[in-house]
Amino acid sequence: MRGLRGTAVAFCALGALLASGCGGGERQDEDEPRGDFRVELLDASFPQSQRLAEQTELKVRVRNADSKALPNLAVTVDGFSARSEQPGLADPSRPVWVIDDGPRGGVTAYTNTWALGRVKAGETKEFVWKVTPVKAGRFEVKYRVSAGLDGRARAVADGGERPSGSFTVNVSRKADDARVDPDSGNVVRE
Repeated sequence: MRGLRGTAVAFCALGALLASGCGGGERQDEDEPRGDFRVELLDASFPQSQRLAEQTELKVRVRNADSKALPNLAVTVDGFSARSEQPGLADPSRPVWVIDDGPRGGVTAYTNTWALGRVKAGETKEFVWKVTPVKAGRFEVKYRVSAGLDGRARAVADGGERPSGSFTVNVSRKADDARVDPDSGNVVRE
């Protein structure tokens, strides 16, 4: 009888946990203000012609054009990887560029999204990715700016549209001519 009662108590406890929604409490986006925040996309750059194994930089510079602070300025980049059509892969996503270094202090739990935190009115932030192409071909890299991570705070440009852009990049099969100097250990590019 004792074993049956213990099992019943365990099932009741499990049911209570599931009903509470695993963690319960307040919503994750509770602190993010709702509304539109005006931003100005000052510039964005990414070389149109690149070579395999040659590190380059993608840069996006954004200014808070609003009279209030942005809750959490973020940029999402799509195109650093491509989907493989090979059957049977556990993960069909394959890198086109390896991200050597992302925006300093910008790591988030969101896929392809980096955030630099609160931005005061009139302040400018620059996102810089150091990347190395590992696949040759013609690719499109898209980016979009957000005022927060949870979707309640929206970044908008002067016309009311979401600030975004794209680059078409040709990655040459010819790798960069480089060697290691045996005396200094430094990489020498020809």
